[in-house]
Amino acid sequence: MHGYISIGSNIDKDIHIPASIKALETHFGELVLSSIYESEPVGFSGELFHNLIVRFESDLDVKTVAKKLRQIELDNGRTRESQKFSARTLDLDLILYGDLILSDGRLQIPRDEIERYAFVLEPLAEISPLETHPLSGITFGQMWTHFDKSNLKQIKIPSAK
Repeated sequence: MHGYISIGSNIDKDIHIPASIKALETHFGELVLSSIYESEPVGFSGELFHNLIVRFESDLDVKTVAKKLRQIELDNGRTRESQKFSARTLDLDLILYGDLILSDGRLQIPRDEIERYAFVLEPLAEISPLETHPLSGITFGQMWTHFDKSNLKQIKIPSAK
């Protein structure tokens, strides 16, 4: 089954994002990475965030995947006390897992951030424009085309390759 992880960091992002990608490769093998997008924090003021989306393949159950993501966050200096709208070393959110629809405490699949935040939707549409949202059936490319970009405050970071 394939899944998508939203990666975000605004503290030592040049260290934590590559470290998280390496850890994800260790757990899940080859990944498909979007470009990195720089955006302003949502809900608080602070350093700019770097965000990207990673596509991976796994046969693990969703809760095991979520536990692996929490451990990678902790390994990169994230504290359990960190608040939703605050600076962070690393934020890994499982936003999609196949066609799974799940609402189990903090584990929400698909994540509503897909439709609410450009820093999730734009990189998702970049790597999977023809894939459809499991609830709406609308492709991520169509969702991005129709997304309200009037207050868009993010840019694609040129690749270092």
